[in-house]
Amino acid sequence: MKIRDLAFARSSDKGDHVDIGVFAYTAEGYATLRAVLTAERVRAWFAPLGVGAVERYEVPGILALKFVIRNALDGGAARSIRADNQGKTWSGALLRMDVEPAS
Repeated sequence: MKIRDLAFARSSDKGDHVDIGVFAYTAEGYATLRAVLTAERVRAWFAPLGVGAVERYEVPGILALKFVIRNALDGGAARSIRADNQGKTWSGALLRMDVEPAS
C-alpha cells in the first residue's frame, strides 16, 4: 500500500528546509505510520535530491507525524533555481512511498 492510503499530507518551506506533516485517517493508520515511516526512511526516499538530516516529531493527539528535512531546497525560495523551491510538492512525493501495514 502507499502512504496516501493511510494519510494525507501538507508541506511547505522554512528557508532552505522542507516541513512535511503527515496526518493519518485512523488510529490504526497512525500506528502503521509510526512503525514504518522513520526519519531514516524519509531521508532515503529524498536522497536523490541531496537532502540533509531529517527530523521526525510525533503529534499523537491529531494522529500526525511531522518531518523537517534540512538543506533540501538548494538555498531556499530566494536563492534556488529548483522547480519547486518552496517545497509545496514534497508531501505529494512522500505520499507515493510504499509501506507495509504494521502487524
